[in-house]
Amino acid sequence: MSKHHKHARRTFLHRSAQLMMGGILLPFAQKTLASLPASLPNARSLAFKHTHTGEQIDLTYAIDGSYVPDALTSLNRFLRDHYTGEIGRIDPQLLDLLHHLKLTLGCSDPFHVISGYRCPATNQNLKNTRGGGVAKHSLHMDGKAIDIRLPEIPLAEVRDAALSLRLGGVGYYPHEQFVHVDTGRIRHW
Repeated sequence: MSKHHKHARRTFLHRSAQLMMGGILLPFAQKTLASLPASLPNARSLAFKHTHTGEQIDLTYAIDGSYVPDALTSLNRFLRDHYTGEIGRIDPQLLDLLHHLKLTLGCSDPFHVISGYRCPATNQNLKNTRGGGVAKHSLHMDGKAIDIRLPEIPLAEVRDAALSLRLGGVGYYPHEQFVHVDTGRIRHW
């Protein structure tokens, strides 16, 4: 075998091994990306506690401008319609809005979630039973809205920080103890 053929064969085997290992390890690497520490440069992470299910989650959902697919899937499941269990797709821009809100407030505590995704049937049921507090075409049904609070921070301060971001809609519900934020047009109520 010539020296050229030996080198070509060695190169082929080396690259084949790299591809094979990449194929084997890639699923594991993607799963562990979500658990990487938020201290990584350019990592965006969020922590939540769901007030209705009692579940908690803390993960890195984006690194260097790229979203982590497994983290998004986990957040879709976590922020599901807690009435029906139906899982929607949460808008990654909503996650970015929450990340900016966390930075603006200088807070590392988990967001307490009152409502994330809402399926159309749940939205209609809430509209029928709660009067004027639920929009007919709620952005919750598109995964573009979330109702939250941070128990360690006054609710009015959370509202004011969200308003200062000018990244979407902000609703203030002091009696119900939550702030609604969404990635729709800039407005407030």
